[in-house]
Amino acid sequence: MADLYALDFDGVLCDSCGESSLSAVKAAKVRWPGLFDGVDSVIEDWIVDQMHILRPVVETGYENLLLVRLLLEIRMPSIRKSSVSEGLTVEGILENWSKIKPVIMEDWSENRDALVDLFGKVRDEWMDKDLTTWIGANRFYPGIPDALKFASSRIYIVTTKAVSQMLYYESLQELQYHLTEFMVWELVQRWKC
Repeated sequence: MADLYALDFDGVLCDSCGESSLSAVKAAKVRWPGLFDGVDSVIEDWIVDQMHILRPVVETGYENLLLVRLLLEIRMPSIRKSSVSEGLTVEGILENWSKIKPVIMEDWSENRDALVDLFGKVRDEWMDKDLTTWIGANRFYPGIPDALKFASSRIYIVTTKAVSQMLYYESLQELQYHLTEFMVWELVQRWKC
């Protein structure tokens, strides 16, 4: 019997932190437009850089929006609306995210489902309008494309992302024949996980 491998895409095959961070910044601008008045590219770049550090605390995509806003409050104290952001550091977020998240959700009167929907909508719109930059914001970890090319066993990728688009971008179209993409997007939409 042959081996079977089911691999997660985000964080295992692909470093998607750049894409999820940029999607979160785009979504945060939609959700809280007034907070982003006067926010320049220097601050946005700083936020995205900090998001790379904070990536380990993110369990679900919508949390990226919360982190973007929290980082903005840390960087621009004049817009502060949460009771936890004063004196908070990136290290403090890493150590206490599970305690911070419910506090900011309440302080900001946010709804999880609304944030999940917004994050997904903004990401989908980005893919629809400019697939090239969306794909460019995702990247395979070094060595992964070659490892996939030369795999001797059947490989399944478990993901909510358009993996076939990325394979095409990476000139790995031939993988389509021995790589079975298992899309769970419908399940995610149904369960809102």
